[in-house]
Amino acid sequence: MLRSLGSRDVMVVTLAAAGILMVTMGARQSLGLFVSPLNTSTGLGIATISFALAVGQFVWGAIQPLAGAVADRHGPGKVLVGGLVVLAVGSALTPWMTSGFGLVVSLGLLSAIGSGAGSFSVLIGAAAQRLPLSARGSASGVINAGGSFGQFVFAPVLQKLIQSVGWMGAMWSLAVMTLAALPLVRVLAPKGQEAPKAHDDGGVWKAVRGAMGDRSYLLLHAGFFTCGFHIAFLVTHLPSEVDLCGLPAGVASWSLAIIGLSNIVGSLIAGAAVSRYSSKYILAAMYGSRALLVAVYLIAPKTSLTFYLFAAGLGLTWLATVPPTAAIVGKLFGVRYLGTLFGMTLLSHQTGGFLGAWLGGLAFMEFGDFSWMWYADIALAALAAVVNLPIREAPPPRVALAT
Repeated sequence: MLRSLGSRDVMVVTLAAAGILMVTMGARQSLGLFVSPLNTSTGLGIATISFALAVGQFVWGAIQPLAGAVADRHGPGKVLVGGLVVLAVGSALTPWMTSGFGLVVSLGLLSAIGSGAGSFSVLIGAAAQRLPLSARGSASGVINAGGSFGQFVFAPVLQKLIQSVGWMGAMWSLAVMTLAALPLVRVLAPKGQEAPKAHDDGGVWKAVRGAMGDRSYLLLHAGFFTCGFHIAFLVTHLPSEVDLCGLPAGVASWSLAIIGLSNIVGSLIAGAAVSRYSSKYILAAMYGSRALLVAVYLIAPKTSLTFYLFAAGLGLTWLATVPPTAAIVGKLFGVRYLGTLFGMTLLSHQTGGFLGAWLGGLAFMEFGDFSWMWYADIALAALAAVVNLPIREAPPPRVALAT
């Protein structure tokens, strides 16, 4: 599966990128652990704290194309260093924030901007520029798995720190752990490395305009929007769904952990499959499997085992859509502006994520359960499977200039 990463240099670059993503995603996806102690300490209320985190969800997506554009133009090293420092500053300032606005600044803006600048678009783009074509698919799978591993590692570590030194001490520890990842930037993006020079290609904004006029790129966005909707709905409302089924809260936390572990496997398989099969068919199969899995869940008895099996199935495609999605962007437009153009797809993903989390709450308030959200999830996943099929996995034809 990882034979294409056999070269020492290729493996070092790949693992450095995976290590950075482990830190930024682990920090970002563990913030929910601080909601209850933050509320107890500040008395701001769950709604206020949740709003700050919701702002962070959207900002994390919005910063991706901007960070990718800067990395494409000036090189990824400075962007990654800046991202890790800003993430650390956001974590370090949070214990001093005593208002909703303060939390929006520290968690919704600083932490989200920092983790976004050190996330998929910049890391996969940086690695792609230093790796041979044959290794990029497997490398993106390993990098993606690093994010899932971060979720698995950081959650129990931070929970233990909260219990032993308090939530403030845990947040400051998180800042230190973030800064500890800085040496990995030097490995992934050596100090002397600069962004590739463009040769009369019109620059990044011309690339964006051209991509947004490409039908295949827009279809890719539509599918990734559904991916974000699906993931945010589940990660936000799965605990409530477990409660509605009369099961203990531990079932929800174990389900989320199983999703993270399963996604490591799914990411590695997806990365290897990208090198052998058409990425659009991989994506269609992933989205179709989600529709089928949710349908089976709805008719299954709601037991702990059902949730654990459901979580394992979900985890196999959870963020395993990233390697084939990035591969298609690279095939269509090359790696010169991959950070920017893949960042645009991630913005689409997080826009879907914002709606999945928000509409799930509205549906629960209106109907008392998530039935209509499950039906919508099935329909959108099936639609995503279909819209990926017409995608063209080849560079758009160049128009010859008149002489």
